[in-house]
Amino acid sequence: QVQLVESGGGSVQSGGSLRLSCAASGYTYSSYCMGWFRQAPGKEREGVAAIDSDGSTSYADSVKGRFTISQDNAKNTLYLQMNSLKPEDTAMYYCAADSIFWSRGPPLGAEAFRYWGQGTQVTVSS
Repeated sequence: QVQLVESGGGSVQSGGSLRLSCAASGYTYSSYCMGWFRQAPGKEREGVAAIDSDGSTSYADSVKGRFTISQDNAKNTLYLQMNSLKPEDTAMYYCAADSIFWSRGPPLGAEAFRYWGQGTQVTVSS
């Protein structure tokens, strides 16, 4: 049974940094595509960053240059380093996983991921 547990959210001021973690269990972590998504109140869930089993990455334009996705296969853990945070980054952040390998790079569409964590809240104040 796939389980994903996010942590690391919190409240920061604009320009600050946070690192989110997602602890995965119940499957062969290194063979899965992983992603970070976020959803603000009244808005649709959007893809933030994704990383595939070969290490290829994708980023939403809104976070390029500020966020970095990485993973530690030995710890079965996914990370999202978020720098230069802005108030518009405020949202619930979710970790997601799926076993499909994407030859053209990991997708940022939520429909591509079957397994989801419960989320961790990030609040950025101006």
